[in-house]
Amino acid sequence: MGFPVKLKEIIKAVEFQSDEIGAYLNKETGEIVTISEEEFDAVEDQDPLENYPEWEQDNIKIAREILDNEENFLNLPTKHDIHEYQIMEGFCLSVKDREVSEELYGAIKGKRAFGRFKEIIERLGMADEWYKYRDEAIKRIAIDWCKSNHIEFEEE
Repeated sequence: MGFPVKLKEIIKAVEFQSDEIGAYLNKETGEIVTISEEEFDAVEDQDPLENYPEWEQDNIKIAREILDNEENFLNLPTKHDIHEYQIMEGFCLSVKDREVSEELYGAIKGKRAFGRFKEIIERLGMADEWYKYRDEAIKRIAIDWCKSNHIEFEEE
């Protein structure tokens, strides 16, 4: 690729993904696309495009292009690459106030870790700090992904 990809777009697509939706970078155009498992299934099942709404037909065509030309597409980092638990753990350890750090760290142990953590950061008024920390961690992951895949990127 001879042109930079907007880091902001990569981050947005990474955060949009789920178990049912993946994000891909077209190495030829620099376009980032999100495609659902249902759209890939439609290609593999060879369902007629007419069976789908017009907006979904475009995504099915892109899914077909991805499957037919895998070498032209890169999977963006997924939630499995993000490791949000590790990001939470890093945040807990980064808090300067030892008591608060220990309370947060204790909250992420065991079942309902994410829920307890979010309750505590809300109660302590630390939500903005957490989301800023999380956003920076995801940005670092996106930058590392770009560098490891030799993708030129630009920050805005």
